[in-house]
Amino acid sequence: MTLTQDDIDFIKTNMADWLVEQSLGKPAAVYEIELRERMVRVEEELKHQRELMRQGFAQVEKRFEQVDKRFEQVDKRLEQVDKRFESVQQDIRELQRRMDRFMVWSFGSTVAVGGLVVILVKFWNP
Repeated sequence: MTLTQDDIDFIKTNMADWLVEQSLGKPAAVYEIELRERMVRVEEELKHQRELMRQGFAQVEKRFEQVDKRFEQVDKRLEQVDKRFESVQQDIRELQRRMDRFMVWSFGSTVAVGGLVVILVKFWNP
């Protein structure tokens, strides 16, 4: 099927209208206005996203501060436990010192009583 000159002229005259109807051939001014509106909407959305990100970062920062406070509390508890261990260690040392003195006195008493028994047995039996 070949196009006649009349068909070609008809297509040329009506092509712009058809494209406008299909929104494919909008005049440059209308297309530029749409682009500007879209850019404004995109900028507003980016601004909104930026604000949401700031809020999110602020919440994360607060959470980190809470975690830091918890770590500080744990450190204080560990220091208290260390102090308790030190006091228990001192008590154990005191007990060990007392046991050492008791052993020395026990050994001394045993040797003294043993010596007395030996002396009494030697002098009692002539």
